[in-house]
Amino acid sequence: MVKELIINSSPSGVTIALLQDKQLVELNTEQVSNNYAVGDIYLGKIKKIMPGLNAAFVDVGYEKDAFLHYLDLGPQVQSLLKLTKIVKGGSYKDKLLNSFRLETDISKSGKISEILSRNMVLPVQIAKEPISTKGPRLSSDISIAGRFAVLVPFSDVISISKKIKSNTERNRLKKIVESIKPKNFGVIIRTVSEGKGVAELQKDLLDLIDKWEKFTTRLPSTEPSKKILGEMGRTSTILRDILNTDFTNIHIGDPALFEEIRSYVHEISPEMEKIVKQYRAKEPIFEHFGIEKQIKSAFGRTVNLPGGAYLVVEHTEALHVIDVNSGNRTANTENQEQNALMINMEAAKEIARQLRLRDMGGIVVIDFIDMHKPQNRKELFDYLKELMLLDRAKHTILPPSKFGLVQLTRQRVRPEMNIVTNEKCPACNGTGEIKASIILMDDIENNLNYILNEQNERSITLCVHPYIEAYIKQGLISIQWKWFFKFSKWIKVKAIPSYYLTEFHFLNSKEEEIKL
Repeated sequence: MVKELIINSSPSGVTIALLQDKQLVELNTEQVSNNYAVGDIYLGKIKKIMPGLNAAFVDVGYEKDAFLHYLDLGPQVQSLLKLTKIVKGGSYKDKLLNSFRLETDISKSGKISEILSRNMVLPVQIAKEPISTKGPRLSSDISIAGRFAVLVPFSDVISISKKIKSNTERNRLKKIVESIKPKNFGVIIRTVSEGKGVAELQKDLLDLIDKWEKFTTRLPSTEPSKKILGEMGRTSTILRDILNTDFTNIHIGDPALFEEIRSYVHEISPEMEKIVKQYRAKEPIFEHFGIEKQIKSAFGRTVNLPGGAYLVVEHTEALHVIDVNSGNRTANTENQEQNALMINMEAAKEIARQLRLRDMGGIVVIDFIDMHKPQNRKELFDYLKELMLLDRAKHTILPPSKFGLVQLTRQRVRPEMNIVTNEKCPACNGTGEIKASIILMDDIENNLNYILNEQNERSITLCVHPYIEAYIKQGLISIQWKWFFKFSKWIKVKAIPSYYLTEFHFLNSKEEEIKL
């Protein structure tokens, strides 16, 4: 499987496309103004305690108060509150936790009113970005993520990713981390740590410790509801989490972003620096790699499948519904069951891609085409589970119900990616009416007269639809020659296939559009 990252930068932010075998499977957008990214740590101020919900509403500077549930406090929240009080008071000089005495873990079945009170301040971490009408979801179980490990303060536990199966490797990693981790810090060893040496793991852990020291240094001067420590940008976070030897290319259009990413890749994985490439062509980067076309075809309400079947994707406040339709696929009565299985398997592959691509979260209900044989339903269920293994978001899939519905839940930490694929008609601007085509040439000639005689442009290129270009150039004494005799200047005519029939634009000698 060939993996590529295509990164497009614009004034509003950065868009990152992940391709697998040239097919778009993930699309991430990092907005310039996004101050509430997952992983950011704020000094929250408790605004309201809700005993009925066993939760609190916290001010982190967002227009709506953020939500903090008791189960998200973390077992060592008392230690965090104690540290915050000591550091804020200015009496704590140790940047780590070597001399810090941990408090007792809180009960899993306790009450939030016993731990927090109104106007209390405590550091909180963004667990879910603001979605729809809801503010951010918070956690006070602070953790700092790196490439190979996650640092967890107020703990001594070393956890290892379940995806690392070898007991020998698990023991090796545990011994390495035990020898280098600081006191009163736990560590989660990530999957990508498998096979890595002491130097790489130690460097990553030292970077995380440095971030914790920044946190304790900034905490005394941070005002309530302000950010204490920010997570890396979405681009760097994605590279940190998914970059591995499967990647063949990372193409970046913006020169400054190219240097930043090349430097970051060199830092985390020097042997892969060569795959970071700057895109220099004039054509927009997403158009060059066919991403723009894939976005338009994948984000509509209806998604067509190669075999003629199609999906209908509907969104409601409570859940997402995906309906599988056979379309123009037909089958004889004898092989109807097999035909349904083929369509469902094809649909399952696209649905697994759509969930990642749109970052759909919460409850998703899929209405597959009915199948009567239990072994076929099981085959479909197993195939969908296998496809979903590529999805980094946590998810749970239930077997098909007796109605043929498959239900799944998928972790949602960011707003769903939603791209409007319907465009306003450029010819009529959405009104349903256009100028009479009979006066098109008069309009062009009047504008030519204004540009040449009033604006004194020396060289002009007229860009039109290919049919209009042919009309202007046809004949021995064509319209183009008539303009030459009239204006004493040769007007170049250029055909642009993407123009609608009556669209036209003028370019100057520098190939810049002349605004009329």
